Amino acid sequence: MIVAVVVVAFVLAFACLRLLLRRFAHLAPDRPNERSLHAQPVPRTGGLAILAGAATALLFGAAQLWEALALALALGAVSFLDDLRGVPIGARLAAHLAAAAFVAWFLLSPMHPAALAALALAVVWITNLFNFMDGSDGLAGGMSVAGFGAYALAAWLAGDAPTAVLCAALAAAAAAFLAHNFHPARIFLGDVGSIPLGFLAGALGLAGWRNDAWPLWFPLLVFAPFIGDASLTLLRRALQRERVWRAHHDHYYQRMVRMGLGHRATALAAYAAMALCAAAALLGRTQASEVQATILCATVLLLAAAAIWVDLRWARFRRQQEASA
Repeated sequence: MIVAVVVVAFVLAFACLRLLLRRFAHLAPDRPNERSLHAQPVPRTGGLAILAGAATALLFGAAQLWEALALALALGAVSFLDDLRGVPIGARLAAHLAAAAFVAWFLLSPMHPAALAALALAVVWITNLFNFMDGSDGLAGGMSVAGFGAYALAAWLAGDAPTAVLCAALAAAAAAFLAHNFHPARIFLGDVGSIPLGFLAGALGLAGWRNDAWPLWFPLLVFAPFIGDASLTLLRRALQRERVWRAHHDHYYQRMVRMGLGHRATALAAYAAMALCAAAALLGRTQASEVQATILCATVLLLAAAAIWVDLRWARFRRQQEASA
């Protein structure tokens, strides 16, 4: 079942991507702005192919999760309209909140309202941070392969077939996208891809927790490279009293590209961090609480050390720029 859905999802997503590039490359071009790291317009419709590939999971045993997938598709529709014509931020955020609240209630009720609200807000945050982090060739595609691949393996080992099938389909479709998105990228996810993927990262994380496939910290560690970068960047900008809602290029991955590492090396470094976090999460998933805490702390410390290294290199880079100006 898993092998079949992986093959079908990959082939369908790959075919859709070829069609999008050949016939619909003019739709929703991503024109360079102050947040961008690319110099020429690039189609941002790749998320359509991933959603098409993921939808095949319904034919292979993931029908129990149709609500989560339907909500992701609805968010994809809103996001695609935003890519094409623009949607007010209030309307987009309202859609994210509504989808997150419904999926948290559907998956976890009865639960204390405060706990449900906190988990719904967590889903909203990961929904948006996935969009924040989709700014360098191969980055979000690689995180999707690693993150949903780890979900699929953990769910399969725990006997949670529906979650395993849907996550495997997502990872396979993301792999097809990554083949077209690794530097130099021929197509981007667009909001139509990044928003549903972020939503499903949160929603399926809750589904696996409900089904005892993993502890609640598991999704946080699996997606820690994205969660850490986006959260630390937002906190730093807030402390510097910058307009955190404005487009920028101050994420750690953006700084790495701008310092001369380039898209390829930045993506490969991110893949190493993603693989480390996925392996640590899978290793600690069924361990005693003390071992889980040790694995969590060790992984977080390694990521923090990497962030400090980037900060130090960035400060040195800026000093050199100022000296040569």
